[in-house]
Amino acid sequence: MTPEIKIYLADDHQLLIDGMLAVLKTTAGFNVVGFSLNGLGLVEDAVSKKTDILVMDINMPQKDGLEVLRDLSVTELPFKIIILSSYDDLKLVREVMKLGASGYLTKQCAGENIVEAIQVVNSGEEYFCKTISDKIFNTFAKNNPKVNTTAPSFNTNLTNRELDIIRLISLEYSGKEISEELFISQHTVESHRKNLMKKLEVKSSVGLVKYAIKHNLVNL
Repeated sequence: MTPEIKIYLADDHQLLIDGMLAVLKTTAGFNVVGFSLNGLGLVEDAVSKKTDILVMDINMPQKDGLEVLRDLSVTELPFKIIILSSYDDLKLVREVMKLGASGYLTKQCAGENIVEAIQVVNSGEEYFCKTISDKIFNTFAKNNPKVNTTAPSFNTNLTNRELDIIRLISLEYSGKEISEELFISQHTVESHRKNLMKKLEVKSSVGLVKYAIKHNLVNL
């Protein structure tokens, strides 16, 4: 039997907390163990309840989400963190990811994506809602004219993130450079690389490059 995922919510709006509770409490395998309306003392409370995933707002009274992240960044994180924010600014996204967050959701898409975000982050991957992932892709595509920004015209079982990574591999980005460009960890990049090779039945990054060229993911 799969262990339940213990979730803690932190946001200064009770209405938003109630909305997330309504969704999460009816999701199999999820257990909301607590919530807080401010950042003061929330880490201690979340730790005491053996939290797996903390879903946390940036703007909170007494102690905001960035302060909480900065405090946690100097030690090993006791749980994984998904940032929930009204802002879609990529500078902020980059900052919270560098401080150790594993996901970023705008409040506009939280209701639709919160369950998926928790499942993905719990599995060990980073998660961005579509609003953020589209902005990330458009930014690196703008800086890389060789990237084909049109949607693939062929049937593919690759995710948008996998398509982004295979494009960057084809442009000779290193694992470190890909992680910085897409705001994900190098470990996640390597996991995607291995999954891509398995999915596409190729033996090396050269095979991934050939796939990208064949399907016009990059303009070489």
